[in-house]
Amino acid sequence: MPEPRLTGLGCGLFCGVAMFVAAGLGRLLFDASPALYGMLFLVVSALTAVWVRPCDLAGAPVVVPIAFAAGLPLVAQGEGGLGDHLMALVTTLAMQAGWLYGGTLVAGVIVTVRKVRLMARRAAERKWEREKERAGEAGERNGGKGWVEVQGQVRKPGAQARPLHDSHPLGPRPPRPPAQPRRTAL
Repeated sequence: MPEPRLTGLGCGLFCGVAMFVAAGLGRLLFDASPALYGMLFLVVSALTAVWVRPCDLAGAPVVVPIAFAAGLPLVAQGEGGLGDHLMALVTTLAMQAGWLYGGTLVAGVIVTVRKVRLMARRAAERKWEREKERAGEAGERNGGKGWVEVQGQVRKPGAQARPLHDSHPLGPRPPRPPAQPRRTAL
């Protein structure tokens, strides 16, 4: 499968044009079947969410419902004048709301999973960079002669670790004095 990376605008254009073409083909071949249009909408929603760039992930769930409306005038079957077509459009939108919500949910879930994976990958890269940087600093400070960093301390391999805190446990704190009421000037 190709890996195109759509911008936010490209995502909207792809989704809108794909739904308009799907509605046109559905009208020509299947007499404007709303169920076919809804199924194709789910596929286009998933492709839009998969192909959007990582920096434009939030745009996919936004443009998907707008694209659903782009092809809807071809699916709505109204006879007569403009009023009849508008009523058929509103009725079709109301009757096919399940497909609209489903496609938006598909896009939202895919985008959320991609964002979580992206954040985890970036966190792992930052952690790896910090560890690499610390290891490089430890080697430079000690002339690169076998010194290693363990638990935040630089030492020779095999040396005993020193505790990170004092060996004396802290006792209980002394009680605080009771709070005194404030005196205010009238």
